Amino acid sequence: MPPTDFNPNALPAAPQFTTTHWSVVLAAKEDSSPAADDALAQLCRAYWYPLYAYVRRKGYEVADAQDLTQEFFARFLEKHWLGSVDRRKGKFRSFLLSSLEHFLAKEWTRAHRLKRGGGQTFIAWEGCDPEERYRLEPADDWTAERIYERRWALTVLEQAMSALATEYAATGKQPLFEELKPFISGEDEEVSYPELAARLQMSEGAVRVAVHRLRQRYGEAVRGEIAKIVQRPEDIEEELRHLFAALS
Repeated sequence: MPPTDFNPNALPAAPQFTTTHWSVVLAAKEDSSPAADDALAQLCRAYWYPLYAYVRRKGYEVADAQDLTQEFFARFLEKHWLGSVDRRKGKFRSFLLSSLEHFLAKEWTRAHRLKRGGGQTFIAWEGCDPEERYRLEPADDWTAERIYERRWALTVLEQAMSALATEYAATGKQPLFEELKPFISGEDEEVSYPELAARLQMSEGAVRVAVHRLRQRYGEAVRGEIAKIVQRPEDIEEELRHLFAALS
């Protein structure tokens, strides 16, 4: 689980903004392109669980929630439900939830009648147990909207952590990453710096430098993930504040 006690004010400045993912999707919303379709599919696969948790908290049973989530994404991608997005206010997080709410209110009956497994498969449920994750959600007095926002924020952190792990693995430093990962949050470290230095056969100073660099890269990775789901570079700070508010 990624750290949830990160201080947004301690994150490094955002790297240069590049046009990716949601901005690509918005740019091509009227004239679908392979690049936009691929970008949208990547975003949906990364952020399906917050919507599943939302559907479950709305009271749908497990099998129905799986069917509805599956059918929603299948139709979302197939039907290109992007025509109503306001380019000035387009946020992937908000648009995805409003699209799901419309789907549940207007179209869930037909989706519910689909023969289970008979629709287009978006999520391979085999080997994936969303209910295991859902059982860890907070008490039932949390609204579906609050669950969605918190899960969205945690997914951003998970994506950032995954990207960071891939980066370290690509340079042959996966073991170092696994050892240093508990130090990212800066709190509740189970191993002291001297103990870790002895285990890694490094000086304590070198370990502290490595931890500092890892924390810096994690902050950059979080901002990088946020950059994928906003349209403009000036939206990154606002979305970052929203993310940490959802985790508080």
